[in-house]
Amino acid sequence: MGRTRKRSTLANRAIIASAALILGGGGLAAVNVYASASEGWSWSGQQNEQAQTKSAGQAVSTIDCPEVANELPEVPPQARQEVDGELANMDSQITDAYKRFADQKEQIERDPQLADNAILNPLRDKRRASIDRIANAIGRNGQKPQGMGDLADCALQADDQADGQNNDGQNNDGQNNGDGQGDNNQGQDGGQNGDQNGGQDDGQGNDQGNDNGQGNDQGGQGGNGPEASDFVDIQSVQPNVQQPQQQQGGSNGKFVTKCGTNQNGKFNPDNVIVAPGVSNGAHHMHDYVGNQANDAFASDDDLANGQTSCRNQGDKSTYYWPVLRLQNGQNENDAQADGGGKDKNVGEIQTPSQVTLNFVGNPVSKVTAMPKFLRIITGDAKAFTNGDANANASWSCTGFENRQLKDKYPICPEGSQVVRSFKFQSCWDGQNTDSANHRTHVAFADANGNCGNGFKAIPQLVQRIVYDVPPGPGFAVDSFPEQLHKPITDHGDFINVFDENLMNKVVNCINNGQKCQ
Repeated sequence: MGRTRKRSTLANRAIIASAALILGGGGLAAVNVYASASEGWSWSGQQNEQAQTKSAGQAVSTIDCPEVANELPEVPPQARQEVDGELANMDSQITDAYKRFADQKEQIERDPQLADNAILNPLRDKRRASIDRIANAIGRNGQKPQGMGDLADCALQADDQADGQNNDGQNNDGQNNGDGQGDNNQGQDGGQNGDQNGGQDDGQGNDQGNDNGQGNDQGGQGGNGPEASDFVDIQSVQPNVQQPQQQQGGSNGKFVTKCGTNQNGKFNPDNVIVAPGVSNGAHHMHDYVGNQANDAFASDDDLANGQTSCRNQGDKSTYYWPVLRLQNGQNENDAQADGGGKDKNVGEIQTPSQVTLNFVGNPVSKVTAMPKFLRIITGDAKAFTNGDANANASWSCTGFENRQLKDKYPICPEGSQVVRSFKFQSCWDGQNTDSANHRTHVAFADANGNCGNGFKAIPQLVQRIVYDVPPGPGFAVDSFPEQLHKPITDHGDFINVFDENLMNKVVNCINNGQKCQ
């Protein structure tokens, strides 16, 4: 895909302002009407039946499926490729089912039984077959997992089931730990039990002209989200950031790596961590900085030998995240491509005005070197249906970064820019560079900065991405179709490809309290 330029801010502001005036001020009414985030269901067959029944006769917005990757035992190395491939197939199955659901949504709301016959039962059968293949692959090389059959069942999620997760947009839920992330879940199972696939919240408007009855007068936005309740005026949010207290023996240095803003225009809808060897494994478009060899088929050797956009050529790490699009009715050059319009991610991709990548220390201990090719995913691309246990990316505005949002997009005042922030897991199990669900080999420190269960403190990647977009609700991140472009689904991916000398410099810099680059 060719390079995407940053759009004219002045022109974009005019578009959004006009839409707001037409709608009578504020602009909040200019977004699609869909549910906001919701807790996932527990997945026994009985509960799944309750979920389907609860949706009956109500306006339903999406398909909610349990995340199989979270329930897997340790996957033998010999089975990893087959298991990862089947997990990617299951994501595609949900995407396809969601598209059928969206096409028949009005009929389903009138006749809920149609959902079972046309959507849920065929999806269940496909998922069950994939789960059986996963279990058999693991069983050929180890102990075959049992009792995974209930994971095949999915349900429709009604609009009024949405959001029990910080609907006030302020994240004053005791989970913030002052890290500027809105909710880093640092005392909740290490943030290890989630999903990692990049999402494409699809429904943004494959048909922007038709707008699916959701607002052709909305500055060009069409599709399946986000909705008005997904946005909040940052000035209405109370400060909520706290910082853990630095202890004697801690490490308070910082290493800065400068890798640009993806001026090269490197995009693809792959995810080499979660779906290696699978084209469009993410079903949404990623921005990349750092390593330029990253695609679904990149091996560790490919990454080690790849070019890098980082100023320090010793850092060939790969840093990637879902693109942010401006929904102004303009097509991007991926409008007919996988990960873009074919997956219902539409609108102009925005090049960040700034990307900051800092590695910082631990408030209570020294840090140890990351192993080469360590993989870390922060946030949950499926948090809308999975629940917010692993949702830890956050949103804010320049000048207001003591106010962090997890499940809301910010409306920034004139002159302020949108900020996405990610703090990555900072504790490592000391052995593995990856794990079956891509989470359990790393963890967040607790609220005081301690790593538990024999985990070691490692340099923590803190990523900050800034965008100059028009004020108001005219933007969204790419996501899986069924995730409805919810801000809570934001996430980031990192593979460490520092050379040994530079990683040692990073560790020494942080442990000695220095600021280096």
